[in-house]
Order: sequence, then structure tokens, then C-alpha cells
Amino acid sequence: MLFSSIPGLTETKDRLVTAIKNNHLAHALLFHGPEGSANLKMALALATYVNCANPGENDSCGTCSSCQKMAKLVHPDLSFTFPLPGSMIKEEDGDKAKKGDILVPWRDFVINKPYANLQDWIYHNGFEKKQLNISKAAAKQIIQTLSLKSFEGGYKTILVWMPEFLNSSAANALLKVLEEPPEKTLFLMVANQPEQLLTTILSRTQKVLVRAFTDTEIEEHLVAQGLSSPAAAQQIAPLADGNMRDAYRLMDQVVDENTAKFRDWMRICFTLDINKVTQWADQYQLQDKEGQKALLLTGLNILRESLLKRSQLEELMRSSPSDRDFVENFSTKALTENKITDLYKLLNDAHYHLERNASAKILFANLSFNMARVLRRKESV
Repeated sequence: MLFSSIPGLTETKDRLVTAIKNNHLAHALLFHGPEGSANLKMALALATYVNCANPGENDSCGTCSSCQKMAKLVHPDLSFTFPLPGSMIKEEDGDKAKKGDILVPWRDFVINKPYANLQDWIYHNGFEKKQLNISKAAAKQIIQTLSLKSFEGGYKTILVWMPEFLNSSAANALLKVLEEPPEKTLFLMVANQPEQLLTTILSRTQKVLVRAFTDTEIEEHLVAQGLSSPAAAQQIAPLADGNMRDAYRLMDQVVDENTAKFRDWMRICFTLDINKVTQWADQYQLQDKEGQKALLLTGLNILRESLLKRSQLEELMRSSPSDRDFVENFSTKALTENKITDLYKLLNDAHYHLERNASAKILFANLSFNMARVLRRKESV
């Protein structure tokens, strides 16, 4: 992967390239950032650059043999470690199990879903009912790999995805090699929650913060890649809130219709028509989970916009012109600051439970009645 394949984040790219040119690159780097950030792509772009045969001023050439192998994640000096069910890696045959059975789906996963999270990895492989971790056997494989010479004479790179899942035995087994690695070795750890790592691991790595994307970076990326129209990208970016994973998933939803759907839902809640509430819950039970979550995210965004409107901070509002009339009427005629806070909590809690496979029919029915109580509450607007 190339640095140019990552939208924006120029400051992070420049810092990494400068460190390489000045020979100040640490041997162990921790790429950490929020979910949906480019921490994995940034680590792979760095691994590509250090082994590129003809590196440019700011990026790899993308055409040499090394770059082509990196693009397919088949470079012989690049090794991966990632969470797996404990039964998949055994002390005696873990190397065979990992390389023979799991590297093909892993490469497909990383190439096609570089902003994905652990839950996506679980669904990608059907690991739903299994406990994942990075075992001591996996740590031993890393040490064994590093004991071998580089195949192509460049850097040997070990990329550990989700090191938060290193069990204590595995983490302790890596401490010595992290502190004193063989020459021309790179450890690249890619984490979303670095605070969960052992202090001894953190102290042996140089931190690289990969921030969330800006709305502009998401908009421009979706349009430039031909994934979305400018109007739809403008709708998606605020909902994604810097998370490229969410932006990709929201792309598959009819985002332009969600504000209208949320508006109709609020009217049903306010009138407290039980038959319509039940029909609404039945209707949304038939939607796929991402469509259900997209509606909740739209509601959260509208409440945010409503709060900004009531606070007279219109310059910070990000809703599109087509949605602005509804937001302004909703915020001034139906809501108070207390109601916005209560509705936000209800929607946020519903999103949390939906992520954890709550029954959509029960969830939307219960949420509708709870929101009706808030909307119908007598308060001075």
C-alpha cells in the first residue's frame, strides 16, 4: 500500500518519511488511532516505503518488485500476527495452521477492508462464537521468524494487528525481542486501544497517533474514488464522524432518505399512535443492521445540529441545506436542551444494544415509546 492511497493525514505521512530519510525511524512503532482510522494502512505504507527499490520524495514507487509484492501482501519479509481462536494455533503445528489456513482470508480482508474492526474480522471468518487472542504460540512464531535472515536483503517487518489481544504470556515472550531486535527489523503494532497494552510493551515502542479523518477528507475520498456523489458524500461525512469504516458502510444506505425517515418517526412518536409505532418497529425489523444503525446515527446527528441551532452556533452546523429546515423547526418548536440530552442518550444506548445483536423489533418499539415520553413532556421550549 502507498501513502498516496490514504486520504489526507499529510502531517503523519511527512513525519514518517522524514524519520526514514534521517535514519531516525524506531525499530518498534505503535500505530494507534480511533476505530475507522488509517492506522493499519499507514503501517503498511511505511513497510512498503522502507523496502521500495526506487522510493520517491514522499512515497514508494509502486512499480518495483517489492512494491508489487507489498500490494498483494505476499512480500516474503513481511509477517503478520493477529487475533485468532485459540484452537487455530497450537504449539506443535501453529505455523502450518496459520499460514496454510488463515493468511489467504487475512490478505483478502486487509486489501478489501483496510478500515475494518475486529468485529468485521470475526464475521469475515465465521468466528462469532469463538474467543480470540494472540497466543504465546504466535509470539514464538514471531521470534522464530526473526531468527531467519531477510529473504530480499531489506527490512524484516512484523505487523501485529490488535496487540490489545496479546495474552500476558505472549506479551512477556516478546519483551526481549522488542527491546533488542535483530538488525534491520521493524515491529509495527496497530491498535485502537493502546491503553489496554502492558506498560512494558508501551515503553518499548514509539507512538504514532493516526487521527480520525476530517469531514472534508472523507467527502473528497468518496467522490475521488467514484464511490459516492458529492451530495451523498456531504451527507455521509458528518454521520461517519471521522470513521472511514462507517463512511463505507453508510455508502450502501440511502442516506438522503434517512432525515425524512427520522422526521416521520418523530411525528409518530409525538402522536403516540400505538398502531403506527408497532408498524414502524415491524418495518425496521426487516432492514439490515447497517440500515438500522444508519437511521440511529442520522438521529444523533440531527440532535447535535439541533443543539448547535439552539445555542446560536449555526456556523458549526454540518447538515445539508436540504435538511436545514427540518433541523431548525425541530430544534426550536419541539425540543429543549433537556429533551435533546435525553433523546441523545436513548438513541446512543439503542445503537450500543443494536451492535450487540438486540432484537430490532423490540428495540425500536421500546425506543419509540421512550422517545414519545420525552417529546410529549411538558417543558418550556
